[in-house]
This record gives sequence, C-alpha cells and structure tokens, in this order.
Amino acid sequence: MKFPFPSTMVFVLVLLILMCFESLPHVMAQSNKEAKALDVILQQYAYKALVNPKTGTIYNATKLPSNLTGIEVAALRLRSGSLRRKGFHTYNEFDIPNGVIVHPYVERLVFVYQNLGIKLSNKYYPLPNYTYLAPVLGLLAYDASNLSATNLSELGINASGDNILVKFQDVKSPPQGLVAKCVWFDLQGSSNFSNVKGGNTCSTPQQGHFSIVVKSTNISPLVPIPKVKREKSSNKKVWIIVGSVVGGLVLLVLFMFLVLCISKYKHKKKMQGMEKAADSGETLQMASIGDTKAPAATVTRTQPTLEHEYAP
Repeated sequence: MKFPFPSTMVFVLVLLILMCFESLPHVMAQSNKEAKALDVILQQYAYKALVNPKTGTIYNATKLPSNLTGIEVAALRLRSGSLRRKGFHTYNEFDIPNGVIVHPYVERLVFVYQNLGIKLSNKYYPLPNYTYLAPVLGLLAYDASNLSATNLSELGINASGDNILVKFQDVKSPPQGLVAKCVWFDLQGSSNFSNVKGGNTCSTPQQGHFSIVVKSTNISPLVPIPKVKREKSSNKKVWIIVGSVVGGLVLLVLFMFLVLCISKYKHKKKMQGMEKAADSGETLQMASIGDTKAPAATVTRTQPTLEHEYAP
C-alpha cells in the first residue's frame, strides 16, 4: 500500500519552516532600503536650510512632509582641515573630537543630523528582540561643494584619536536586572553593540545611526501598540499552521502503524487456522519399504480362499 500524503505534508512543513527563518532577513533588507531612501530625503531638506550658510553654524531644517512628522533634521557646514584640528563639540547630542579624517578629501563638508523620534525609530531601524530606550540619532557626512546637489553619497569619516560621543537626552531607564546597550547601525544597515557609558553616552569612530536599547521585556515599546499586536497575531497564525501540519504527520504515522499491525494479526490468524486444520486430519501409519518410509493402510482386503472339488 502506498501513501502519497507524507511526502506532500513534509514538503509543506519544510516550506513553512523556511518561510519563518527567511522572513527576518527579508524584513531587515526591506527596512534598510527604506532607511537609505529616508537618508536621501533628509539630506535634501537639510541642504535647503543652508541659505547663505556660515561655517560652524547649525541650521535646522523645516517644513518636512507630513509623513515625517516627529523627525528633526539639521545641517552643519565645516572645513575639513578645521574639523581635523579642532573638531566640533556641541552639535546637538554629538561631540565630535579633533583628529577626524574625511575620505575622499573635500575642502568643505556638511554633517546632517537626524533625530527620528519615538514613533519612526523602530519603523526604519527595526531591531528584533530589543526595545529602544532612546530615539535613533543619525550623523552623516556629505560633500558641501554644491549645496543644491541631491542623491549625494555619504563621505567616509574616521576618528583617528578619540571617538565621537553621542550623549542621549531623556533616556528611558531599563527594567531592573537588565543592562542597556548602545547600538550603532553602519552605512550598510548592520547593527553593532557596545556598552553604555554614564547611563546615556555611546561612542563610535565612524558615522551612522545610534541609539540605546535593551532586551525586550514587558516594558512599553516605542512603536504603536496596534502594530505590535498585528505582528504577534501573524506569528501566532504561522505557528498554528506549523502545529497543524506536525499533528497531521503524527496522526498519519500512527494510522500507518495501526494498518501494519492489523495486517500482521490477520496473517498470523490465518496461519494458525491452517495449522489447526492440518492437525485435525486422520493420521496414517508409516511402513518401511527398503530405505524409504511411506504411509500404509490400516485395513487390508478380505483374504482369498482356494476353491476345490471337496469344498462344501
């Protein structure tokens, strides 16, 4: 007997498991694309704020689109030489030390500052199993030779001496027993963790996006509650499907085992019946004929008598 169902059900189970494991990289890749698109938009608004700019002056961007409400953007133009010699110690939450090297070299650069706020931090930089204790802050460097340019690529910067410090404001306290961590998202979207200094300070040798996080617990997340419920509901449905498939496979294996047992039992009963019928037959006596034994009849025919003229 052939059962075509197991192979099909196993295939479905494997497919569901692969979907579960592959969904996370897909979400991360999609969010990285959205974050890069956001950087392009914020660079344009930051440059629009640089109207007759003065070197070393912070300019806040205004009139952002309604879908970016809650985000703060600023622009700071500096000379590369001055940045390396003096740094810039009061750029909102960022403290940029001297010794910062820009590559490729440009005469002037613009540091674009980003504060994504509470609602949009997790949207553009989702971090599974972690909860944000502070909004994501960004510091990106661009060429300042053309302040009307758009779709610019980030310059490379590296702190050759002291690291750049990020001093967060209004950091949420972590739950008791848990330790807060600094997280740095580089230009490729990869996350890197380090220790928090002084309860609210992170350090980095390069540019990118930064925040303070903690392992997820029952504390209120920084994203709207309905979104979290939808994600939990979706995960619950996936596990229900996986559980149903696994349960179906178990039942199918048990059914096959039951069919096999019944088949063996019927065969055994049939053999016992045949043996019983053989035992109940008439037993024949055996007789030796030379070197061979053969069955012999127990009754012989009537013995013959000789006939002669004197017989009565």
